[in-house]
Amino acid sequence: MTRVATLGLALSLALASDAAWSQAAPPPSLGLQSPAQQPAQPASQQIEPPPPAPAENPGLINEIGKLFEKSKSLLPTIKSPGETIDDLNARAKDAGDSLTNMAKPSIMVKGRAGCVVAANGAPDCKAGADKLCQSKGYKEGKSLDTDAAEKCSPKVFIPGRQREPGDCKTENYVTRALCQ
Repeated sequence: MTRVATLGLALSLALASDAAWSQAAPPPSLGLQSPAQQPAQPASQQIEPPPPAPAENPGLINEIGKLFEKSKSLLPTIKSPGETIDDLNARAKDAGDSLTNMAKPSIMVKGRAGCVVAANGAPDCKAGADKLCQSKGYKEGKSLDTDAAEKCSPKVFIPGRQREPGDCKTENYVTRALCQ
């Protein structure tokens, strides 16, 4: 019996809410209204501005799009065929010039010429190669082979004396050079 009473109460509440809907306002629709149901708009009312553009979507597709746009600036520009041919001609000319320089007669000489010490303490054997080539009648040279020797003060040979840091120094020599 209580079930029937509860069911009756629920039904009466449902019917009452239906009646309330019909008296209070028309039921909500999906935006489709007949011309008779549409409220009249006063002529002086201004049209509302459109809603602002949606904020940037930080989704995967948007990020991939950004990546493609950035990659366009990283790629080199494509040259026209004329520019490409000009570039190739310039490279061919440079290669021809270097082959001409290699065609000069050169000879390998043997000897011994000292290398000077550069400002950073390393041996500079270009001057030694030039000196070796000039001693053989050529203008200049390039070092092919070097040798090093330790030159020590006579104090080093005193029995019982400890060797000190400034007693010996290493000297470098050019022993073979390619001369032109």
